[in-house]
Amino acid sequence: MEVLIIGAGIGGLTLGLMLHRAGIACHIFEAAPELKAVGVGINILPHASRELCALGLEDALAKVAVTTREYCFYNRFGQYIYSEPAGKFAGYDVPQFSIHRGDLQMVLLDAFVERAGADRVITGWRCTRVEHDGPEAIAHFEDVGGRPLPSQRGSVAISAEGIHSVLRKQLYPNEGPPKYSGINMWRGVTRWKPFLSGASMIRIGWHHPAKLLIYPIRNNVDAEGRQLVNWVCDIETPQYQARDWNRRGRLEDFLPAMADWHFDWLDVPQFISSSDTILEYPMVDQDPLPRWSFGRLTLLGDAAHPMYPRGANGAAQAILDCRALTDALVANADPVSALKAYEDRRLPATSEVVLANRKAPPDAILHEVYRRTGDKPFKNIDDVISREELIALSESYKRVAGYDKERLKSRV
Repeated sequence: MEVLIIGAGIGGLTLGLMLHRAGIACHIFEAAPELKAVGVGINILPHASRELCALGLEDALAKVAVTTREYCFYNRFGQYIYSEPAGKFAGYDVPQFSIHRGDLQMVLLDAFVERAGADRVITGWRCTRVEHDGPEAIAHFEDVGGRPLPSQRGSVAISAEGIHSVLRKQLYPNEGPPKYSGINMWRGVTRWKPFLSGASMIRIGWHHPAKLLIYPIRNNVDAEGRQLVNWVCDIETPQYQARDWNRRGRLEDFLPAMADWHFDWLDVPQFISSSDTILEYPMVDQDPLPRWSFGRLTLLGDAAHPMYPRGANGAAQAILDCRALTDALVANADPVSALKAYEDRRLPATSEVVLANRKAPPDAILHEVYRRTGDKPFKNIDDVISREELIALSESYKRVAGYDKERLKSRV
């Protein structure tokens, strides 16, 4: 069997590593002429971390990431609401990592090249379409200049191209653009001295006037012992028009909403103003598809189930896709049946996460406190919401996303 993987992002490279471990040959084709460590921060939740650690990557990840210690929730007045431990500190058998997306991609790439060979990753090849109904999958390519490249044949082809997947558009040409949530996002990274535990994932406020997510993704980036700290600001913007995923952000468009956020552990305006680069883009997703697999072609990761970037779940769900797809290819002699089995296992689960991120995201705690207090300071959080309610809100999302401890213990 030969698997054609289209896209050398987190999903494509993880799939390549899992297929190699299972003894299944593959090639990974990437449209970019060179793979570089680009992007900002992401979080590797326990269910995804377990899969990467099983690939022997725990030490490599620990060297370049921050091992997340806790989640913390505050209102926009800097008042503490709730906290809970994360990863191994919460009793999981694997760590939770906060990491620069580019660092994660390079860890995966280095491992794949070392194990499978450099000739198995081919850059500068943009897939234009796949013939998927015959005895083989036939992928057609062009170079960065639009000139045709030799077609490639395999047992199956896997689209791991991300939210702008060409092959998803081939399968669903009339789907339309991603759906805007009404929330605009600004994000960046800042070099800053450690605060709180030095390994905290912190959520502050609600979309009126702003919600902020902060967590460190690299340790000791300079002689002063500062960290590289990722941040994301969400603001409700009902009539947002531009849909550019790499638009440079401007402080004046969002920082005034947090102008008075001066906490004893962080001066937010100073922190945000010290960022190296600020990007602006809309929070979008797509409605769940009725199917992913067509003959010898299927979708994986954001190409299959783009979701709101809440709960650190986009990359995690892609990694879980890789495990399910590898298991299906091992268990089924017929590749077409394998792709259908993979879809049957993962499409319902990811659809539930997409819809949960719209209605009951992991920061539902912040929304509930915002609603009950009318966006006013409180005297005592226990008078607003009980600890039992806070725990229930947190555990509810973990169950939907698939990383509650009981489910992980029961899953092989």
